[in-house]
Amino acid sequence: MRLAWRQLPDELFSHLPFSIFSTVGGMALVAILTFIGEPFYKEGLGDAFHELFHIFHPIHMLFSATATTAMFWRYERHWLKASIVGLLGAVLVCGASDILIPYVSGFLLGAPMHLHICVIEHPALVLPFAVVGVVTGILSADYITRATFFSHSAHVLVSSAASLLYMVSYGLEHWVHDAGWVFIFVVLAVMIPCCFSDIVFPLLVVTKDGAPPPCGHHHH
Repeated sequence: MRLAWRQLPDELFSHLPFSIFSTVGGMALVAILTFIGEPFYKEGLGDAFHELFHIFHPIHMLFSATATTAMFWRYERHWLKASIVGLLGAVLVCGASDILIPYVSGFLLGAPMHLHICVIEHPALVLPFAVVGVVTGILSADYITRATFFSHSAHVLVSSAASLLYMVSYGLEHWVHDAGWVFIFVVLAVMIPCCFSDIVFPLLVVTKDGAPPPCGHHHH
Protein backbone atom coordinates (compact mmCIF):
# COMPACT_ATOMS: atom_id res chain seq x y z
CA MET A 1 0.00 0.00 0.00
CA ARG A 2 1.34 3.43 -0.88
CA LEU A 3 2.28 5.78 1.93
CA ALA A 4 -0.34 8.33 0.87
CA TRP A 5 -3.11 5.77 1.32
CA ARG A 6 -1.76 4.81 4.74
CA GLN A 7 -1.97 8.50 5.68
CA LEU A 8 -5.62 8.81 4.55
CA PRO A 9 -7.44 7.88 7.82
CA ASP A 10 -5.14 10.17 9.81
CA GLU A 11 -5.75 13.06 7.41
CA LEU A 12 -9.55 12.57 7.47
CA PHE A 13 -9.87 12.42 11.27
CA SER A 14 -7.48 15.33 11.74
CA HIS A 15 -9.60 17.54 9.46
CA LEU A 16 -12.95 16.44 10.92
CA PRO A 17 -13.21 19.03 13.75
CA PHE A 18 -12.34 21.84 11.34
CA SER A 19 -15.02 20.60 8.95
CA ILE A 20 -17.79 20.44 11.56
CA PHE A 21 -17.18 23.88 13.07
CA SER A 22 -16.69 25.51 9.69
CA THR A 23 -19.97 24.03 8.40
CA VAL A 24 -21.90 25.39 11.38
CA GLY A 25 -20.16 28.74 10.95
CA GLY A 26 -21.22 28.96 7.32
CA MET A 27 -24.84 28.29 8.19
CA ALA A 28 -24.73 30.86 10.99
CA LEU A 29 -23.36 33.45 8.56
CA VAL A 30 -26.21 32.93 6.09
CA ALA A 31 -28.75 32.94 8.92
CA ILE A 32 -27.49 36.34 10.11
CA LEU A 33 -27.64 37.72 6.57
CA THR A 34 -31.18 36.37 6.21
CA PHE A 35 -32.52 38.03 9.35
CA ILE A 36 -30.71 41.27 8.63
CA GLY A 37 -31.86 41.41 5.03
CA GLU A 38 -35.51 40.41 5.35
CA PRO A 39 -36.81 43.86 6.46
CA PHE A 40 -35.12 45.50 3.46
CA TYR A 41 -36.23 43.04 0.77
CA LYS A 42 -40.00 42.86 0.97
CA GLU A 43 -40.21 41.02 -2.37
CA GLY A 44 -37.76 38.35 -1.24
CA LEU A 45 -34.09 37.70 -0.64
CA GLY A 46 -33.52 35.77 -3.85
CA ASP A 47 -31.96 38.61 -5.85
CA ALA A 48 -29.67 39.73 -3.03
CA PHE A 49 -28.48 36.20 -2.26
CA HIS A 50 -28.07 35.55 -5.98
CA GLU A 51 -25.32 38.20 -6.01
CA LEU A 52 -23.80 36.86 -2.79
CA PHE A 53 -23.66 33.36 -4.27
CA HIS A 54 -21.59 34.72 -7.15
CA ILE A 55 -19.12 36.00 -4.58
CA PHE A 56 -18.94 32.93 -2.35
CA HIS A 57 -18.82 30.38 -5.19
CA PRO A 58 -15.66 31.79 -6.81
CA ILE A 59 -14.05 32.18 -3.38
CA HIS A 60 -14.94 28.53 -2.75
CA MET A 61 -13.10 27.70 -6.00
CA LEU A 62 -10.05 29.53 -4.67
CA PHE A 63 -9.94 27.70 -1.34
CA SER A 64 -10.78 24.35 -2.93
CA ALA A 65 -7.96 24.62 -5.45
CA THR A 66 -5.58 25.74 -2.69
CA ALA A 67 -6.45 22.88 -0.33
CA THR A 68 -6.44 20.19 -3.03
CA THR A 69 -3.17 21.36 -4.57
CA ALA A 70 -1.45 21.76 -1.19
CA MET A 71 -2.44 18.25 -0.12
CA PHE A 72 -1.16 16.73 -3.37
CA TRP A 73 2.04 18.80 -3.22
CA ARG A 74 2.85 17.44 0.24
CA TYR A 75 3.20 13.95 -1.23
CA GLU A 76 4.30 14.52 -4.84
CA ARG A 77 6.23 17.54 -6.16
CA HIS A 78 5.11 17.60 -9.80
CA TRP A 79 3.84 21.08 -10.71
CA LEU A 80 1.92 20.17 -13.89
CA LYS A 81 0.15 17.23 -12.29
CA ALA A 82 -0.52 19.29 -9.17
CA SER A 83 -2.08 22.02 -11.33
CA ILE A 84 -4.38 19.57 -13.10
CA VAL A 85 -5.38 17.92 -9.82
CA GLY A 86 -6.08 21.30 -8.20
CA LEU A 87 -8.17 22.59 -11.11
CA LEU A 88 -10.22 19.40 -11.45
CA GLY A 89 -10.75 19.20 -7.71
CA ALA A 90 -11.98 22.79 -7.62
CA VAL A 91 -14.17 22.89 -10.74
CA LEU A 92 -15.83 19.48 -10.48
CA VAL A 93 -16.19 19.18 -6.72
CA CYS A 94 -17.23 22.80 -6.17
CA GLY A 95 -19.90 22.32 -8.81
CA ALA A 96 -21.22 19.29 -6.95
CA SER A 97 -21.00 20.93 -3.54
CA ASP A 98 -22.34 24.40 -4.36
CA ILE A 99 -24.79 23.59 -7.15
CA LEU A 100 -25.73 19.96 -7.80
CA ILE A 101 -26.36 18.77 -4.24
CA PRO A 102 -28.13 22.01 -3.17
CA TYR A 103 -30.27 21.82 -6.32
CA VAL A 104 -31.35 18.25 -5.56
CA SER A 105 -31.82 19.11 -1.87
CA GLY A 106 -34.12 22.04 -2.64
CA PHE A 107 -36.08 19.88 -5.05
CA LEU A 108 -36.54 17.21 -2.37
CA LEU A 109 -37.82 19.91 0.00
CA GLY A 110 -40.45 20.91 -2.56
CA ALA A 111 -38.90 24.14 -3.84
CA PRO A 112 -39.08 25.13 -7.54
CA MET A 113 -35.32 25.00 -8.03
CA HIS A 114 -33.47 26.44 -11.03
CA LEU A 115 -30.23 24.82 -12.23
CA HIS A 116 -27.45 27.37 -12.71
CA ILE A 117 -23.92 26.10 -13.50
CA CYS A 118 -21.46 28.97 -13.12
CA VAL A 119 -18.44 27.38 -14.78
CA ILE A 120 -20.50 27.05 -17.98
CA GLU A 121 -22.47 30.30 -17.82
CA HIS A 122 -19.79 32.51 -16.19
CA PRO A 123 -16.37 30.87 -16.78
CA ALA A 124 -14.52 34.19 -16.53
CA LEU A 125 -16.00 34.68 -13.07
CA VAL A 126 -14.82 31.44 -11.48
CA LEU A 127 -11.80 30.08 -13.37
CA PRO A 128 -9.35 32.87 -12.39
CA PHE A 129 -10.03 32.06 -8.73
CA ALA A 130 -9.27 28.38 -9.37
CA VAL A 131 -6.00 29.20 -11.14
CA VAL A 132 -4.84 31.50 -8.35
CA GLY A 133 -5.82 28.80 -5.84
CA VAL A 134 -3.55 26.27 -7.55
CA VAL A 135 -0.58 28.65 -7.39
CA THR A 136 -1.36 29.46 -3.76
CA GLY A 137 -1.60 25.76 -2.89
CA ILE A 138 1.84 25.02 -4.30
CA LEU A 139 3.44 27.98 -2.54
CA SER A 140 1.63 27.56 0.77
CA ALA A 141 2.48 23.87 1.06
CA ASP A 142 6.14 24.85 1.11
CA TYR A 143 6.12 28.01 3.20
CA ILE A 144 3.01 28.11 5.41
CA THR A 145 2.70 25.79 8.41
CA ARG A 146 -0.53 23.80 8.51
CA ALA A 147 -1.47 25.02 5.03
CA THR A 148 -3.84 22.12 4.33
CA PHE A 149 -5.68 22.60 7.65
CA PHE A 150 -6.20 26.36 7.26
CA SER A 151 -7.19 26.08 3.60
CA HIS A 152 -9.54 23.16 4.33
CA SER A 153 -11.21 25.06 7.18
CA ALA A 154 -11.71 28.12 5.00
CA HIS A 155 -12.85 25.86 2.16
CA VAL A 156 -15.55 24.23 4.29
CA LEU A 157 -16.74 27.54 5.78
CA VAL A 158 -17.14 29.19 2.38
CA SER A 159 -18.58 26.01 0.85
CA SER A 160 -21.35 25.73 3.43
CA ALA A 161 -22.30 29.38 2.86
CA ALA A 162 -22.21 28.94 -0.93
CA SER A 163 -24.35 25.79 -0.81
CA LEU A 164 -27.01 27.47 1.32
CA LEU A 165 -26.87 30.66 -0.76
CA TYR A 166 -27.54 28.59 -3.87
CA MET A 167 -30.63 27.06 -2.26
CA VAL A 168 -31.93 30.48 -1.25
CA SER A 169 -31.05 32.13 -4.56
CA TYR A 170 -32.50 29.51 -6.87
CA GLY A 171 -35.67 28.30 -5.20
CA LEU A 172 -35.62 27.63 -1.44
CA GLU A 173 -35.99 31.22 -0.27
CA HIS A 174 -37.69 30.44 3.06
CA TRP A 175 -35.03 27.97 4.17
CA VAL A 176 -35.30 28.79 7.88
CA HIS A 177 -38.64 26.91 8.07
CA ASP A 178 -36.80 23.76 6.96
CA ALA A 179 -33.61 24.47 8.92
CA GLY A 180 -33.31 20.92 10.26
CA TRP A 181 -33.41 19.29 6.85
CA VAL A 182 -31.31 22.08 5.38
CA PHE A 183 -28.62 21.42 7.99
CA ILE A 184 -28.47 17.74 6.99
CA PHE A 185 -28.32 18.56 3.29
CA VAL A 186 -25.64 21.23 3.78
CA VAL A 187 -23.52 18.81 5.82
CA LEU A 188 -23.80 16.30 2.98
CA ALA A 189 -23.10 18.97 0.37
CA VAL A 190 -20.02 20.15 2.24
CA MET A 191 -18.46 17.19 4.03
CA ILE A 192 -18.56 14.61 1.24
CA PRO A 193 -17.35 16.72 -1.73
CA CYS A 194 -14.95 18.92 0.24
CA CYS A 195 -13.25 16.07 2.08
CA PHE A 196 -13.06 14.14 -1.18
CA SER A 197 -11.57 17.14 -2.99
CA ASP A 198 -9.17 18.24 -0.24
CA ILE A 199 -8.03 14.83 1.03
CA VAL A 200 -9.16 11.71 -0.87
CA PHE A 201 -8.78 12.92 -4.48
CA PRO A 202 -5.21 14.27 -4.19
CA LEU A 203 -4.07 11.16 -2.30
CA LEU A 204 -5.83 8.96 -4.87
CA VAL A 205 -3.68 10.28 -7.71
CA VAL A 206 -0.35 10.41 -5.86
CA THR A 207 2.03 8.00 -7.58
CA LYS A 208 5.22 8.44 -5.55
CA ASP A 209 5.99 6.81 -2.22
CA GLY A 210 7.50 9.51 -0.08
CA ALA A 211 6.97 10.93 3.35
CA PRO A 212 5.34 14.36 3.43
CA PRO A 213 7.40 17.24 4.77
CA PRO A 214 6.82 18.22 8.40
CA CYS A 215 3.43 19.91 8.63
CA GLY A 216 3.79 21.44 12.09
CA HIS A 217 0.80 19.81 13.78
CA HIS A 218 0.27 16.89 16.13
CA HIS A 219 -2.36 14.21 15.71
CA HIS A 220 -3.96 12.97 18.91
